[in-house]
Amino acid sequence: MTKSLKLLGGLAVAATLGLGMPALAAGGHAKKLQEAEFSFEGPFGTFDQAELQRGYKVYREVCASCHAMNLMSFRNLGQKGGPFYDERYSNPNDNPVVKQIASEFEVAEIDPESGDEVMRKATTSDRFPSPFRNDEAAKASNGGALPPDLSVMAKARHDGANYIYSLLQGYDPEPHGLTVAPGQHYNVYFPGDLTSAWTGDHDKVPAGGVLAMAAPLSDGRVTFDDGTPSTLKNQSRAVAAFIAWTSEPHAIERKQTGVAVLLYLLIFFGITYLAYRQVWRGKH
Repeated sequence: MTKSLKLLGGLAVAATLGLGMPALAAGGHAKKLQEAEFSFEGPFGTFDQAELQRGYKVYREVCASCHAMNLMSFRNLGQKGGPFYDERYSNPNDNPVVKQIASEFEVAEIDPESGDEVMRKATTSDRFPSPFRNDEAAKASNGGALPPDLSVMAKARHDGANYIYSLLQGYDPEPHGLTVAPGQHYNVYFPGDLTSAWTGDHDKVPAGGVLAMAAPLSDGRVTFDDGTPSTLKNQSRAVAAFIAWTSEPHAIERKQTGVAVLLYLLIFFGITYLAYRQVWRGKH
């Protein structure tokens, strides 16, 4: 992952636009998010590796056709805590699964002799390739909307993993009385102000908003290798967990370090207290 905080911050701000550009001004209200109860939540939570593997497959087969992950390199998939981590390979560049995944992609580079752009097979050190050559091409393929980078999407939204999990399941039929422009899609979990598009009772403006991204997932869209039922819910949960991991791949190590520090401080406090008692025992 890049060490540039400026780049990370910039992408986080861009990602706050959501998984698609809203057609109406934000400022309304959305339906309360679903609670997925992810395994990594809480101070002692950890990522489920099998779930991360399923999430990567959803991202690769569905999301990657529009959304880039410019901060992710293939080798990150094999780092400790990652979806394809194997303790036999302390260096993720040596992980054969990661090598195989990388080899299935092509990346562009400049031929030093001719100066021309050529394509080659990706290696573990390469970043995930972008689905589009540039932002203009991305907009042209998505009705004028720029699909945001998903590298830090879970950090860009409050309760990010649950937001992604809910959003992907929030494509309800348009309420009667709501006018949605062509190329836009109603979602109950996407925050937006629908007042100007609502012709019904002013006090009953529906929750949610509209965005350019159509519903990307559906039952059976992705086949999971471990036999997990390919329901919309399971697909949404898996990819939300994967994006939560890419947003903070060292989260578990940070939690473990925090627990170790607290234990150290507790022990140090106990020793200090006993020493205090011993030193001051004869002073009273």
